[in-house]
This record gives sequence, structure tokens and C-alpha cells, in this order.
Amino acid sequence: QVQLVESGGGLVQPGGSLRLSCVASGSIFRINFMRWYRQAPGKQRELVATVTRGGITDYVDSVKGRFTISRDNDKNTVSLQMNSLKPEDTAIYYCNADMMTGILREDTYWGQGTQVTVSS
Repeated sequence: QVQLVESGGGLVQPGGSLRLSCVASGSIFRINFMRWYRQAPGKQRELVATVTRGGITDYVDSVKGRFTISRDNDKNTVSLQMNSLKPEDTAIYYCNADMMTGILREDTYWGQGTQVTVSS
């Protein structure tokens, strides 16, 4: 059973920081792209950040300069460091990864989500 489990959400004041982590477990052959999405109440799920297996990153414009995505291929983890948080960053954050469970099989997996609330 392959799964992604997030941790690190919570309540933070505007301007504060949080670090989200996600660990993949199970019978994993290789992890390719890893991503963080978020979904705010009443809005569609939004891609926030992506990191390739080689460490190339990409971000949605609204978080550039504030968020940093990173991964550890040996530990099958991906993290999202969030600084200078704003109320509009409030959302459920989801970890997402393209994982191979065999040489010819790749599927996309989702974590269960972790709540981030930015409020004074």
C-alpha cells in the first residue's frame, strides 16, 4: 500500500512561518515529480509548487519568494517551507507525487491534506 502522509499544518499569524512535510511509504520503485497543492474554501484546488527528482522547482506566482519546496530522495520526503504567510494562504494543503511501483507502472498519489490557517 503506497501512501503519502502530510504533517506540519496549523494556525499562524500573518507574517509567520510554517513548514509542511510529506513522507511517502510503501513499495516504491521511484518517485518522479512531487508537488504541493492547496484548496481554500469555495475555491478550486491550486498547484502551489513542484519539484522534479533532480531538484528543479516551480511555483505559482502568488507564493514566489515566500515558499520553498524541497525533497530528499533517499528518505522519500518533500517539504514546503512557507514564510511571510498571508491570510489568503489559508487552505488545506495536499502533497502529491508521481510514483512508480514497478519499472513500467507510474501513478499519481495524494495525501490526506493538512490545514493551514493564517489569522491574527
